[in-house]
Amino acid sequence: MSDVDDTTAGSADTAIAVLEYLARALVADPDGVRVEADDSNGLTLNVYVSDGDMGRVIGKRGRVANAIRTVGRAAAAKDGETGVSIEFVD
Repeated sequence: MSDVDDTTAGSADTAIAVLEYLARALVADPDGVRVEADDSNGLTLNVYVSDGDMGRVIGKRGRVANAIRTVGRAAAAKDGETGVSIEFVD
């Protein structure tokens, strides 16, 4: 179910699973969703979606994206990660 880069995602498994679940529930093409962790400059979770689905994930005035970021950071805190950045990539 999860397309996770295991080399960098070691301690953010819950956050990655939550972000993947939320994004798949919102988009028209759930198979086009993947979440990757990048710890080169702090922990960044990149959420990739298919073409045309970015608007669904961002929402009006970015409200949906901000809500997803809030929930994702809470899940990362459960994993013991603080200062997590969540980016949405087309």
